[in-house]
Amino acid sequence: MVDLSTKYLGLDLKNPIIVGASNLVLDLNTVKKIEAAGAAAIVYKSLFEEQIQMESLQMHENLHEYDERNAEMISLFPLLEHAGPKEHLTNLRMMKENTGIPVIASLNAIYKESWEEYAQLLENTGVDALELNFFAVPESLEKEGLSIEQQQLMILETVKKAVKIPVSVKLSSFYSNVLNVVAKMDGTGADGFVLFNRLFQPDIDLKSETHFSPFHLSNEEEDNKLPLRYTGLLYDQIKAEICCNTGIYTGQHALKAILAGADTVQVVSAIYKYGISHLSNIIAEMEKWMESKNYHSLADFRGKLSKKTVNDPLVYKRAQYVDILLKSESIFNKYPLH
Repeated sequence: MVDLSTKYLGLDLKNPIIVGASNLVLDLNTVKKIEAAGAAAIVYKSLFEEQIQMESLQMHENLHEYDERNAEMISLFPLLEHAGPKEHLTNLRMMKENTGIPVIASLNAIYKESWEEYAQLLENTGVDALELNFFAVPESLEKEGLSIEQQQLMILETVKKAVKIPVSVKLSSFYSNVLNVVAKMDGTGADGFVLFNRLFQPDIDLKSETHFSPFHLSNEEEDNKLPLRYTGLLYDQIKAEICCNTGIYTGQHALKAILAGADTVQVVSAIYKYGISHLSNIIAEMEKWMESKNYHSLADFRGKLSKKTVNDPLVYKRAQYVDILLKSESIFNKYPLH
């Protein structure tokens, strides 16, 4: 019998399969099914400060829309305030109290003070760890990339001092040097890294000439390749643990991530596409492969194909691309021109 157990953020997990942050985990009954299907942990849906502020503003505008329409009228409604993060925190606490697997909170705030405040509020719900969702989209031509990195490092340092639970960082791949950013955050005390944040991009409807935000599942053929590369580059180079995210659909995808050096993987799109029971298929596929290879535990092959241990020094370099170009006839054989 193979052993799929692993460690992530100081947590003992029965296997490396974590269900990532999404609307899936908002319903307790759904979480129970996720737990029964074999997931080792869940990440609760992110607490977005920006969403709280937007909802608060909308509520204020709606309540005061008819204020002072005449001399006798001050307000049609009693004095009400937006609940802020209270609903999120209440639901998260309930989820943690009724779930038998580790629960990781996720946070995306705006200001340094709110990062610290919300991190402490999330910790008080009893969660096992905290995931900082560093989703930053530059909107100014004048803002230098280094200033964004420095701000995120400051936020990480602030949160680490404010809470006692482990803290991971979910990053995008849009840095000039992801490896350098990870190294700095590792030195600042990050306990884990999630590679990578899947950014939802705006689209344009040509018929109505308006913007809209499409929801697309990750691509199981391509989206897992970039996390795989950086996992292989980072393995055994940092103290923090690594979680591969995006495009994890099968046991094979999870196994590849571990061969590159990952400790865990996060799964979301696969559940939307194939259902909660598919988690059991992922786990079974991993067990079957390990048995065929005579591997007893994940430690037996973790990082086996990382940059540190691979024999081919060019695997993680641009030479791959050059090699493909030199062998372009194989591409034409597979995809003939018409």
